[in-house]
Amino acid sequence: MKPPMIWGTVLVLLVLVGFGGYWGLSSLLNDAEEPVTIAPELVADYLHAVIQANRTVYTKNIVDKMQESGIVEAAEHWKGENALPLPAQFLIETGRLVADSGKGIKYKLVSLWPIYVWNKPETEFERKGLEAVAKSPDQPFTGFVRIGRERYFQAVYADVAVSQACVTCHNQHVNSSRHDFKLNDVMGGIVITIPVTP
Repeated sequence: MKPPMIWGTVLVLLVLVGFGGYWGLSSLLNDAEEPVTIAPELVADYLHAVIQANRTVYTKNIVDKMQESGIVEAAEHWKGENALPLPAQFLIETGRLVADSGKGIKYKLVSLWPIYVWNKPETEFERKGLEAVAKSPDQPFTGFVRIGRERYFQAVYADVAVSQACVTCHNQHVNSSRHDFKLNDVMGGIVITIPVTP
């Protein structure tokens, strides 16, 4: 091959590689500017995973260990006593903080067998969700709802007794309408509410 032909071929190849690189980089940058949308079901699953992890760590690594060691008990009236909040109260308190953040995201505990009336289902959606997760604990009950003029996505996840402390509290509490819970039973549900209107 003659030198001018080699240089011509090299030049053509460099132009093609340059164009390909420019096109590839341009498409990457354009993809980076595209808005990302996440399905509300996935957002609810992410939130539920964090809520469950925090509650499980609190229950097993703090409440259970502190009680077994005789250091401090978890008690229903923990604010007035020198005690830890019960795991359900821990979730309720963190849910209140999240609701107060002003982001529109909420989560709470509800049950068909609540100890206190404020933990009973407030809507038909919540009641249906609790019935559904009682039958199929591995499958959340989800849908869109309106609260006032706003549209929200709601998901109800099974709330399972992960600790004997949960079972004992519900079975022995004077306000409980059910006294036969066992470890790993569905005791109610965690309702997650996510705003979907800007």
